[in-house]
Amino acid sequence: MTFNSGSQLDPDRVQRRGPGKGVAVGGGIGALLVALFAALTGTGTLDLSSLTDQDQSANAQAASTCLTGADANQSAECRYVATVESLDSYWTQTLPAQTGVRYTEPTAVSFSGSTSSPCGTASSATGPFYCPSDQTVYLDVGFFDQLTSQYGSSGGPLAQEYVVAHEVGHHVQDLTGVLDRSGGQQVGAGEGSVRTELMADCLGGMWARGAATTLDASGTTFLEPLTEQDIADALSAAASVGDDRIQQAATGQVDPDSWTHGSSAQRDAAFRLGYQSGQYDQCARILTERL
Repeated sequence: MTFNSGSQLDPDRVQRRGPGKGVAVGGGIGALLVALFAALTGTGTLDLSSLTDQDQSANAQAASTCLTGADANQSAECRYVATVESLDSYWTQTLPAQTGVRYTEPTAVSFSGSTSSPCGTASSATGPFYCPSDQTVYLDVGFFDQLTSQYGSSGGPLAQEYVVAHEVGHHVQDLTGVLDRSGGQQVGAGEGSVRTELMADCLGGMWARGAATTLDASGTTFLEPLTEQDIADALSAAASVGDDRIQQAATGQVDPDSWTHGSSAQRDAAFRLGYQSGQYDQCARILTERL
């Protein structure tokens, strides 16, 4: 999905942070990748490298140039900024209209290497996640490359934007109260964790449906209309991080009783449901009905 070159961005919308230490224990896609690492190595720990001062300076300098949609089309860091702003615009209009709940913007953090959060330490090895304790999305944009190189996603722009939309979907769940009521700690196919993650995929699909009509502060649309390739990219990203696909790659076996995010087919179907319906209540049904 291409950003309109003339759309205006606020480079300060995403915070940049230096590295922390430890092992990430947050939710979202990151939790699934922790499980994958443990399956591959037989351990629950990660050896994290520190971010150098030079790297931090380079990241901050790159972030300061995120001023327009043209920048977002050239830089993953700026694409993160633009996607968050597009999501803010979409949910500010859609959430109160469909649920009566006012949308408040989540904090968005970009880091490289690792950084601390109330939910534990975020690391580039464990991927993006949403922490409800501080209502913050944590993302190392290097994860976008991992989608392609390690998990087989097609890697197009909407594949990357889907990742951000999924995590902001958890924020929407938090605002509407379903994150607390969903039983999200219960693992296994059909259990609370899987249903919570599939609903976040569905909410990401809702945003994709309306993204080309959301406006920046100047009244310019953030994004150009989606193409069939854009949708294929997003579905590829959703399928690439399905529990069954990752377990098969890691161990040669699939164990539905240990699923936390749902199968590739379920994640594909959840995104499609949100994209085709554009309705929050359809996504919320995933918490109680079989997808």
